[in-house]
Amino acid sequence: MTSDTTHLAPLFARMTGDEKHEWAAASTLDVLWVLYDRVLDVAPDRVDDPDRDRFLLSKGHGPMAFYAVLADKGFIDASILDTWTDFGSILGQHPDRTLVPGVEIGSGSLGHGLPIAVGQAFGLRAQGRSARVFVLIGDGELDEGSNHEAIAVAGRHGLDHLTVIVIDNDNADHGWPGGIAARFAVENWATATVDGRDHDAIHAALTADHPGRPLVVVADVRKG
Repeated sequence: MTSDTTHLAPLFARMTGDEKHEWAAASTLDVLWVLYDRVLDVAPDRVDDPDRDRFLLSKGHGPMAFYAVLADKGFIDASILDTWTDFGSILGQHPDRTLVPGVEIGSGSLGHGLPIAVGQAFGLRAQGRSARVFVLIGDGELDEGSNHEAIAVAGRHGLDHLTVIVIDNDNADHGWPGGIAARFAVENWATATVDGRDHDAIHAALTADHPGRPLVVVADVRKG
């Protein structure tokens, strides 16, 4: 088991003033790091490359970890982190794709990232491209009905270039009978459930073959 995100802590700490959503951000840090360090085919000089992988942060109300990873990987200058939420800063409390290099969607209003990711996966398929689409959502966000329409459509159409990562904080209002993965599996998704702090387990799940089916990786992340 690895947990090598200590170098990101100083970057994360440069953003203060929204402690209410600090945990929402911190719970995504390990998955974001594994994605950008070991999985995604993206780079600062390819943010407009049509064949880049797409990453969508649907859990956009807690973007600090995302900004820290983007800074570490060179998409934005680390000094910009100090301006977070300042008037005129490109870094708002919700990511803005028109302002921040490497951000694919404006997000923060929950329930929209997965439907947009499904649309992108359809679009890339229609263009004959091999680029993949990854979207990160929270377990509480699954309460939004738009997600369930998207889960059904993606499964029935076998969108195998689509991967959803669910950060499971056990925060859903009503819970999911049989677990979150079961909700996706019934719609023909490949599924995996991992420790959301175990980098090797996250990497293995995100890179597993899933021909003919979309993939959901449920990352269990408990507070503390």
